[in-house]
Amino acid sequence: MPVSLGMPAAPPPVLAPRRKTRQIKVGSVGVGSDHQVSVQSMTTTQTTDINSTLQQIAELTAAGCDIVRVACPTQDDADALPIIAKKSQIPVIADIHFQPKYVFAAIDAGCAAVRVNPGNIKKFDDKVAEIARAANDAGTSIRIGVNAGSLDRRLLEKYGKATPEALVESAVWEASLFEEHGFRDFKISVKHNDPVVMVRAYELLAERGDWPLHLGVTEAGPAFQGTIKSATAFGALLSQGIGDTIRVSLSAPPVEEVKVGLQILQSLNLRERKLEIVSCPSCGRAQVDVYTLAEEVTEGLKDLTVPLRVAVMGCVVNGPGEAREADLGVASGNGKGQIFVKGEVIKTVPEDQIVETLLQEARRIAAESGIEEGADGQDPAQGSPVVTVS
Repeated sequence: MPVSLGMPAAPPPVLAPRRKTRQIKVGSVGVGSDHQVSVQSMTTTQTTDINSTLQQIAELTAAGCDIVRVACPTQDDADALPIIAKKSQIPVIADIHFQPKYVFAAIDAGCAAVRVNPGNIKKFDDKVAEIARAANDAGTSIRIGVNAGSLDRRLLEKYGKATPEALVESAVWEASLFEEHGFRDFKISVKHNDPVVMVRAYELLAERGDWPLHLGVTEAGPAFQGTIKSATAFGALLSQGIGDTIRVSLSAPPVEEVKVGLQILQSLNLRERKLEIVSCPSCGRAQVDVYTLAEEVTEGLKDLTVPLRVAVMGCVVNGPGEAREADLGVASGNGKGQIFVKGEVIKTVPEDQIVETLLQEARRIAAESGIEEGADGQDPAQGSPVVTVS
């Protein structure tokens, strides 16, 4: 009999219903209000290095990434796209700047979508009709990606800088051109490095049309700063129901972007929660080393793919209550810990056995849950999947 884990059977509550949008497809992934919010990242390899790029895509896929973007600044990169698009396990978006010819190359290569930056492509507006026709014929969607750092010069002159209004005006104008040519399979982003400006831009854009929106704080920064910026901005928008796909931009390995993005969505109940560690911040009442316990439990269970709430608590004030409410927990004190499973104390162990006991019980619960570990296609015993091209 499968074990019932601590995640609610009914749909969990969210802060606001999703904003209604039109629906588009990025390969096999639906984007829009009828679909879950998807998580994207971008490879950091040279696209011309096909093996390395596919290897990184495989690692991103194993981490839970839904859609991946690859840079295409040169003809050699464009030449690599057909193999990458064919062999990737998840939809591939080609990222195009400056040269409109690579937009057509990406469409011909079978990429699921193409990101275009109107501010960086010379005479882009003159190419919209041709791009729309080619994309429509191939079933390729488009992202109109407006960035504060590459805003059209005319709009910078008009507004003085990349204001929310300037970003939105650029996006709405380009959207109108595509729609004028009968093409509607696109999503829009209006990215800025300042979360306050970015949030306001998306709020304004959401009022102007029913386009699906790709959320991002561009150049968010190193891992810690970028995580805070992204979580703040995405939380503000997703809590209003605004946002259909997200990319966390970090100066860090792209897998970290995916982890942060998934955690943001899980925290807002927009994705099923997986491993959740509930741990106290510690204080003068703590009688065990809570920091070390929480870190070691988190590290020991990092490959667990089933939904599991684990409470690691350091004193008798909130410890028993939190441990009792979790799937698995420990309430610690006086150098020992009471181990709870589904609200019941099953044993008391010395402090030096707490981590080992929690890990054993977590794996037992996972095994009895009927949900196979590694259901994401990755064998935890084998590490990251490997892809090569001969």
